[in-house]
Amino acid sequence: MPLITNKPPILAAAAAVGLVTALAAGARAAETRVLETGSSLLYPLFNIWVPVYAKNHPVQITTQSTGSGTGISEAVSGLAQIGASDAYLSPAIHQQHPNMLNIPLAISSQMVNYNLPGLNGAHLKLSGPVLAGIYEGKISHWDDPQIAKLNPGVKLPHQTIIPVHRTDGSGDTFIFTQFLSASTPDWASTHGYGTTISWPAVSGEIGAEGNQGMVSAVQQNSYSIAYIGISYKGATDQDKLGEAELQNKAGNFVLPDNPTVQAAAAAAAGQTPKDESMSLIFQPGAHSYPIINYEYAIVNTALPEQTATAVRDFLGWTIQSNGGNAPGFMKKVDFVPLPAAIRHLSEDQIKAIGPQRSASNP
Repeated sequence: MPLITNKPPILAAAAAVGLVTALAAGARAAETRVLETGSSLLYPLFNIWVPVYAKNHPVQITTQSTGSGTGISEAVSGLAQIGASDAYLSPAIHQQHPNMLNIPLAISSQMVNYNLPGLNGAHLKLSGPVLAGIYEGKISHWDDPQIAKLNPGVKLPHQTIIPVHRTDGSGDTFIFTQFLSASTPDWASTHGYGTTISWPAVSGEIGAEGNQGMVSAVQQNSYSIAYIGISYKGATDQDKLGEAELQNKAGNFVLPDNPTVQAAAAAAAGQTPKDESMSLIFQPGAHSYPIINYEYAIVNTALPEQTATAVRDFLGWTIQSNGGNAPGFMKKVDFVPLPAAIRHLSEDQIKAIGPQRSASNP
């Protein structure tokens, strides 16, 4: 199985070879250093946030796109102060590391993109069961009757489908396989979901690393299909890739846009627990987009005092409607701001980030 690896995109003077270091105005010897690493879906947003925030705050924040699995593990181990993840912490990790928090910062969605010559300008209709069939190899050609049934009148080619999946520990894989599990009981019982899974062996399949790797794999391979985070919509549009309408829980076919993502988020807001560990996949509602997600900061409550203050202040700013959740930031990555009720839950979690205690200083 070929492996495609691509460095993350360089973003508007904020990134430098996959690594962004934002310095507050002027050299400040007393700056606090913070490392953020993880989700490639959140990476473009952090790269927009950090330079703006650091202009007026004595903090040096370095960002890395390493995948949600790495973001979680490095936050838990203490190598990073902020782990970015599309996946919430598992109950097992919470039990082993009770000081860890997962704090929603915004709401994202996920596209299903394809490279289908002559049809990339059309929004093909696809469902969870059809996508599960494609990724299992049970649906192997674009003109399969199950795809044709969803797209009457569309002349589909008799070409082999090339499924593309992530090879790194990925929150995008987590939410995509959650969607397959929620919509397709056979997938749930056979493969399940996670940041990594044992993908079924499919002839011609491609593995790619990071969202940019997924975009490149689809662009370079006609008749391929992939799941890609919404913050890379600019890249998929630039490459003129097709984008599917997905069937939601009500049976309607919808694209990921502000109204459909907000509809799904509204359906989930009242069910979100205090620790905010919750899947937003396949929410009810006629207009709800089926693959949406809280984007999490994974943080240890016990940090050195100066670091705790810097992390608490920065995360507090990111979720405010006049801060990081302002429309100017959200629109650039096609994210949706947190609903007020969820913002309050995140504020409560952020307040819990405090200085670590030693045995001599309880």
